[in-house]
Amino acid sequence: MRNKVILVVLDGLNYQVAHDCMGYLNGLIETHQATLYKVQAQLPSMSRPLYECILTGKRPVESGIVNNEVVRLSYHSSVFSLAKDAGLITAAAAYHWMSELYNRAPYDAIRDRVTNDETLNIQHGCFYHSDHYPDEHLFLDAEYLRRQYNPNFLLIHPMNIDDTGHKFGLDSSQYRNSARYADIYLSRFVPEWIDQGYQIIVTSDHGMNNDRSHGGVLAEEREVPMFVIGSQFAHRHVVENIEPPKQTEICGLVCDLLGIEHHDKASCKMLLAGSK
Repeated sequence: MRNKVILVVLDGLNYQVAHDCMGYLNGLIETHQATLYKVQAQLPSMSRPLYECILTGKRPVESGIVNNEVVRLSYHSSVFSLAKDAGLITAAAAYHWMSELYNRAPYDAIRDRVTNDETLNIQHGCFYHSDHYPDEHLFLDAEYLRRQYNPNFLLIHPMNIDDTGHKFGLDSSQYRNSARYADIYLSRFVPEWIDQGYQIIVTSDHGMNNDRSHGGVLAEEREVPMFVIGSQFAHRHVVENIEPPKQTEICGLVCDLLGIEHHDKASCKMLLAGSK
């Protein structure tokens, strides 16, 4: 069954901060409309390697995207390429590294910032290249893409949580408040997305530490949230002995939700309604 999917990657969001600070998303959990899982980020716990992991299912040591300075197209099939090949519409409001991984590298702001090209993997895009680009604007970019192009798969990727963490660290009011702001922005759009039948995943690439960085093996750097929202999810509570989803399984899960057949991606199918 084909579903429309929105994947929100809140860059740099630590699991515990999401659990403690995101009142709207946790309100959906209390009313049985969402479920929160704890996901362990792959290594190194850095942005570009983990964008590739989330969107292709490949660990950084497998993809070759092993640090943020590897500027090239992905060598692997991604949610975007698989969806395009299946005749679906793709879109992204995201940091420009996404464009470099799946459309064209290196990024040329004049050419690529606003993208509308059905031959590309990300067919419709609003890309930004400043880490302090306001999350509020980014969510508006995404909603414009959703309403204008009606994509089957939409990636939304704001950066302010990560940017704030690099400035103030994990244990700071500024970092926690940046998560709260993202929660408020989501509360403006998610109700309509739910009403329109979207399946929604809200997760992160990596967390943050008190050194104002990330990249290593500390729990606060690797433990990230994964909220799932929508009728196609089983919404099993973690106490039911369901193995937590892996970051390498998000790509396959999205492909399953999109109804893409015969893909070769690992998927956490136990999260889906009707699974046993």
